[in-house]
Amino acid sequence: MTITTNLKQLYETDENLWLEKTIDLLKRKQFNQLDLENLIEELITLGKRDLAKAKGLLRQIIIHILLLQYWQVEYERNSRHWIGEIKTFRYDLNNHLTTNLTKKLQDDLENIYQSAVEFVKIKTDLNIFLEKCPYTLFQLLDDNYLS
Repeated sequence: MTITTNLKQLYETDENLWLEKTIDLLKRKQFNQLDLENLIEELITLGKRDLAKAKGLLRQIIIHILLLQYWQVEYERNSRHWIGEIKTFRYDLNNHLTTNLTKKLQDDLENIYQSAVEFVKIKTDLNIFLEKCPYTLFQLLDDNYLS
């Protein structure tokens, strides 16, 4: 049984140990012993997970900005909370971003905005939001914008 076969079996039983052994093989430049099939699958999954996290954080920023700007009935009671949430989500997103993720967020900003608007419509029963995203990605990531 080869090391690659052992790694494939290990992947099915102990993913963390598989990861440790894969990292070790990469560090030692023993590329021919890698379980490439599962390594590729894990890298694809990692990329999707990072993008989903970034989109989710950006959506939360937009949701709380919309609440802050439009939900006047709850403004006095909740505005400080919303500002705090915006700051927290911005901090988390800015610490998570890469050049590639930033480009992907920019490319999908309209869809993320629409998703946020749908949530806020349900939460507030308001239907007064702009059809197109009125914010730039730079504004949404800027800690001094609306806070």
